[in-house]
Amino acid sequence: MSTLQTFQASMLQRRTVYNLQGNSPISNAEIQDIIRHALLHVPSSFNSQSTRIVLLVGHEHAALWDIVKDVLSGIVPGQAFATTEKKLESFQRAYGTILFFEDQSTIRDYQNRFPLYADRFPVWASESSGMHQYAIWTALACQDLGANLQHYNPLIDDLVTARWNLPQDWKLAAQMVIGTPTRPPGVKTFQPLEERFRTYGEIL
Repeated sequence: MSTLQTFQASMLQRRTVYNLQGNSPISNAEIQDIIRHALLHVPSSFNSQSTRIVLLVGHEHAALWDIVKDVLSGIVPGQAFATTEKKLESFQRAYGTILFFEDQSTIRDYQNRFPLYADRFPVWASESSGMHQYAIWTALACQDLGANLQHYNPLIDDLVTARWNLPQDWKLAAQMVIGTPTRPPGVKTFQPLEERFRTYGEIL
């Protein structure tokens, strides 16, 4: 299989998986290596490297979802919360959570250094965060570790910062729940490519 075929096959393996067990087919050290590799090699605007990541496993993973449940229990109405709680408990039963942040102090530094693009740096940081998420998600899928992506920020931001003593400038962007899949993902549907892709100029 060529390098391109291998890469494209990896893209197909990355799917949103909600049915996750509380175990992992690879070690925590291997998960850490995947995260470190992404942090080193995923691009960022002006090589700003503003993405920050926290891996939570075991009791720390469970603590995160206790925080989310506590916060949402005071926001979501009674009957509706029963459904929400069931979903959150499914995340808590998974193996771990990867938290993605963007360092606002780094973004501000680049805004000050390049004022012409000041309004673009938060956008570019978000794009880089998405690339980190995709790279890690795909690499984990290649190791048979399933994942889904959640966004309970900014509701939980302050509590997460306090619980894990994180820098105030780390702004939470996403929460990736990981674990061993208990069933394959459903069939994916696609919008017509003719509506999504165009080419102009000579086609060889």
